[in-house]
Amino acid sequence: VGPYVLVTPSETRRQKLQQIAKKELNDLEQWKKERKPGPITLVPQRLGGNESEAQVRQNQQRILMQSKYQKKHKREEYVKAKKAAEEAEILKKKAIQREKAERLEVKKKQEEMQRREMLLEDQKYKTSELLNRLDMGLPKSDSCQIANPGPESAAW
Repeated sequence: VGPYVLVTPSETRRQKLQQIAKKELNDLEQWKKERKPGPITLVPQRLGGNESEAQVRQNQQRILMQSKYQKKHKREEYVKAKKAAEEAEILKKKAIQREKAERLEVKKKQEEMQRREMLLEDQKYKTSELLNRLDMGLPKSDSCQIANPGPESAAW
């Protein structure tokens, strides 16, 4: 492929590294010896208590039966707590929705009131405009002129 250079390892450096490693291993061994636990001495004693084997087995059977009921009771409590939490969450959501509905209803009422006010204003405006037009279109009572009776008016 191509020329390459082989670098020979430094013997002095290698020896220094080996000495450091040996020293660390010796320190580790010494540390382990210092930390080694001492011998344990226990006073011999009788184990098993004062009850007979039959009594112990009855107690174990009773504890087993109680543990079944306790597990069942815990499961029921867990289910009740879960249902209560779900119910509380549902009630919370209902309250939020009720609040939103009330706000929407208030907003609709306000819009309805504004619409009515605008309608009344518009109605007043139109009424006054009509009255103004009627006032301008009618001749005044003091300047009333009588038309000349003619042949066309007699036909009426």
